[in-house]
Parts: sequence; C-alpha cells; structure tokens
Amino acid sequence: MDTATPSTTRDNTSAAHAAIEPSILYFGTPVVLLSTENENGSFNLAPMSSAWALGHVIVLGLGSGGQTAHNLRSRPDLVVNLPAPAQWPAVERLAPLTGRTPIPVDKRGTFRFEPDKFAAAGLRPEPSELVRPPRVAECPIQLEARAARVQPDASGAFLIVEAEVLRVHADPRIVVPGSQHIDPAVWSPLIYNFRHYFGLGPELGRSFRSQTPRQSH
Repeated sequence: MDTATPSTTRDNTSAAHAAIEPSILYFGTPVVLLSTENENGSFNLAPMSSAWALGHVIVLGLGSGGQTAHNLRSRPDLVVNLPAPAQWPAVERLAPLTGRTPIPVDKRGTFRFEPDKFAAAGLRPEPSELVRPPRVAECPIQLEARAARVQPDASGAFLIVEAEVLRVHADPRIVVPGSQHIDPAVWSPLIYNFRHYFGLGPELGRSFRSQTPRQSH
C-alpha cells in the first residue's frame, strides 16, 4: 500500500527542522556518581553526566575547577557508581554541593561547600577492594577504576579523563543468573536528558552482537 500515513509524512519532511542554539547538549546521557580521594584522606562524591565506555575504559568529562578534577590530577583512584532511576533525588541533593574550598569563582552564589557529600546525599560508603575511594552502597553498579590519562578538552573548560576499570560490582538482582552479564531487561540507568532525569523505556530490540542470554521476566 502506497498511501502515506501522518507519521510517515512527518518523518519525511526534513524541511521542518529548525536551527536552534541550546545552552547544553545533554541529549540523554547516563548519570554517575564519582568517588575520589581528597588531599586529607577523606573522600569526595560528585554527580556527573558525561560518561561513556569503550571496552573496559570509561571516558569522563568534568569541569576543570571542581574537587573531582583536583583529586584526579594527583590521586588517580576513583569509583564510577551508577545509580538507578529511583535514586535521582539523592543525585539532586548532591547537585548544588561542592567539595572545593574556597568555592571556585564560577560556582559562587550557586553552590555551597560540603565536606561530607555521602551524608548530605543520604548515601552510604562501603569499602572498595582495589582502590582507596569507597563505593556507593546503594548504587546497583559500581566500577572501581584508575585514571590513566587526565587532560584538558578542546575548550579548556573541562577535563577528559580516561579511566581503566579494574573491578565491576553488580547487584545480583540485575545479573543474568549463572552468567557474567548485566540483564538489560532488569537494569535501567538513570538518564540525564537536557537537565531532566529519566529512566529507560521498554526494550525495542537487541543487537546482533548481544551475548546476553534471553530471559523471561
């Protein structure tokens, strides 16, 4: 049948695109909580939403003036904690806080200094196995890692961190039984979509490269 439906008509009208200038480009990226070590041996916990994985390397983008950037320049151990969608209020409690004192100029008037980020967020630290910073006990996935390269981005306003993942911890409820696979039908990351929080919708399909056994839920 060649009759066009309203949906196909909309899909084919590329002239309807508008040139816009959004202030940020967070077009659906996962939220992570980074735990790092401060100079005095205490620990910082910071939310961020520019993270992606390439094999067993996690690439992070973060502000160059924050405490996390300061820590990773000289103490490369970190934990990449992935919260579930229902944990977005804890993430948001961290959002206006900084572990940097004095507060960086670009954060003054908007952020406040907080030395105990775990307590402020209502989260519990638990010891890591291979790195010094603790994991976030409530996060379903925790990646112990070590920064291998820390360098400025093209603008100079951010740092690009390449971190090698040393150990993966996962809540057993999101692991396919008898396997080493996260069950994507059970696990949903918290997504930062243009400064709004979302989870994933229902599965649409699977890649031909998927190695995850099919599960009935």
